[in-house]
Amino acid sequence: MIGIIVLFWILASIDTRANGLFTQDRVGQFGKLFKIYKLRTINDADNSISAFGAFLRKYKIDELPQLWNVLLGNMSFVGPRPDIQGYYDALEGEERNILKLKPGITSRASIKYFNEEYLLEQQQNPKQYNDEVIFRDKVKLNLDYYYQGNSVSEDIKIIMETVVF
Repeated sequence: MIGIIVLFWILASIDTRANGLFTQDRVGQFGKLFKIYKLRTINDADNSISAFGAFLRKYKIDELPQLWNVLLGNMSFVGPRPDIQGYYDALEGEERNILKLKPGITSRASIKYFNEEYLLEQQQNPKQYNDEVIFRDKVKLNLDYYYQGNSVSEDIKIIMETVVF
């Protein structure tokens, strides 16, 4: 697996003409920030997704380096996808229970919104649609996982759906 990640890292580096590994601060368990690792898919020069980057995103290959986050203990295989500041950390009341969960590589929400970028491209105001529709639904799905899922058997189902999907 490490060899595959290194190969894609090299290809992403050539494709984007930058370090093929992308890091970003994300909100983790209990609201603690951590660095997430992904393969770079965007050309910094014009801020566009490269052709190879689109391939990496389509097949979620850009997320393989997050296995390192799992090994570091700041992510799990299943849990709410970690978001940038201003979303999960801004939740109030019962919704803050999401922060009790360790963020994951996959979730019911990431399966449902596998084509999120496409959905957002179709909107006149993508940020508003994300904030008012997609994010609100992800919160609901993640709360359902917190209250009802959150078990080894449910995690295995979610992982299988992710792989088969």
